[in-house]
Amino acid sequence: MTAAPPPGPGKETGAARRVCVARIAGAYGVRGEVRLMVFTEDRGVLNSLGPFTDAAGLRAFALTALRAHGEGVVARFAEIASREDAEALRGTDLYIPRDRLPAIEEDESYYHADLIGLAVRAPEGDTLGRVIAVENFGAGDILDVAPSWGGASVMVPFTKAMVPAVDLQAGHLTLAARDLVPPPKPPKEGPRRGPKMRGQG
Repeated sequence: MTAAPPPGPGKETGAARRVCVARIAGAYGVRGEVRLMVFTEDRGVLNSLGPFTDAAGLRAFALTALRAHGEGVVARFAEIASREDAEALRGTDLYIPRDRLPAIEEDESYYHADLIGLAVRAPEGDTLGRVIAVENFGAGDILDVAPSWGGASVMVPFTKAMVPAVDLQAGHLTLAARDLVPPPKPPKEGPRRGPKMRGQG
């Protein structure tokens, strides 16, 4: 079970939801080109996803050229004319509407952005928490789940064995076993009694 390609988290919910697909990593050369950190498996797909907007949705960027450069890409945007302009935009995340992403044809594959926010349920249907992030440290995707009772988040391997069911339409996924359990409640203390005085029963 995979969750790729992995755009960044969405900024809204519903039809207007946006996802982050790239980040401006800095200037390249002196003509306004920028280095991009791309969050999709196929870097070339950026050519068909634009125009892009910043996190606030106030500034648009029209991609005019894209080429591979090492592990990233070098891009040119119509709105960036100089190295100074490019450097000023270092760290800017580039967003697109969620519905602009191509459909995933492979079964049991999901966009990270679609998994984030899903409710996490036990096999019996009880809600145990919510997915707050999807990580990958080299051994497969891992869901970062915030328990519904609070406390530290819990990492759950995103495998068919651990997560047998994902229902994007209903907004939840189901764990194979109740691996997330609330901490035991402290025992209730009875009424405190003072020391017995002489003559008391």
